[in-house]
Amino acid sequence: MKNIIKNNFKALQMELREHKSSFIVYFVLRLLVIIIMILQILNHNYENVFYCILTLLLLIVPSFLQIQLKIELPTTLEIIILLFIFAAEILGEVSSYYTHFPYWDTMLHTLNGFLAAAIGFSLVDILNRNEKAKFVLSPLYMAIVAFCFSMTVGVMWEFFEFSMDTFFGMDTQKDAIVHSISTVMLDPTGGTAVQHIDNIKEVIINGQELGLGGYLDIGLKDTMKDLIVNFIGAVVFSIIGYFYVKKRGRSKFANRFIPSLKEEDADFLRLVAESKEAQNEPLSQKTSASK
Repeated sequence: MKNIIKNNFKALQMELREHKSSFIVYFVLRLLVIIIMILQILNHNYENVFYCILTLLLLIVPSFLQIQLKIELPTTLEIIILLFIFAAEILGEVSSYYTHFPYWDTMLHTLNGFLAAAIGFSLVDILNRNEKAKFVLSPLYMAIVAFCFSMTVGVMWEFFEFSMDTFFGMDTQKDAIVHSISTVMLDPTGGTAVQHIDNIKEVIINGQELGLGGYLDIGLKDTMKDLIVNFIGAVVFSIIGYFYVKKRGRSKFANRFIPSLKEEDADFLRLVAESKEAQNEPLSQKTSASK
């Protein structure tokens, strides 16, 4: 078990340094997170310290998955993933960009749809080119699968946000101020006639005015907006993936976003294991000779 951990750690170091540009981005982001974490500790803001620790762990996930799944992330895609993690956790949560910049969350959910579609597409593409696979999908079906994979990830994330708000009293599904509502709950006959209330300027709860200037929508608009922009991101990449397969790798733009299987000389986990075996072999031969 100890050797497995050492091998994975060594392979992870090699993976992180494989591409100079992505390693520089990783190093700079990691340094920034550590500095921010120290500041948050000094301010006794331990919730933000948790976000910093989580970010440090997430930043190594792309490299860890590459050595475990034996896939190669294009440098452009890897840098985008690293920046996405930093933007979501450090800028979004710790620096409160979600509050200060209304479209920050929208931008990240759009990018999430794009990235999830890229992952889904690459998984299908790798299986599609595997001789052991029992199916071969056309470019159109591969694009559809990538789109469905991305939307499933988006929906599961909204399930997660709903669960956090329901069971832990958080506010991950951000609220919105609306000035009109349509509901059957206010039908005076108790039926299903839709009642419309427009120009809402104040809401009073338990005799206290909230001072919001409108009605408080608790997360519905945020959820639907997130799914819509996830849809847009998924569609954009599915189209890119479709033409990538049609041209089979000739599109330089698409090549920047679609992972592929590792070459043997880039399988660092295997290389580390073979290196350890080569080091141990002379020792075992020497032991046998002495006997």
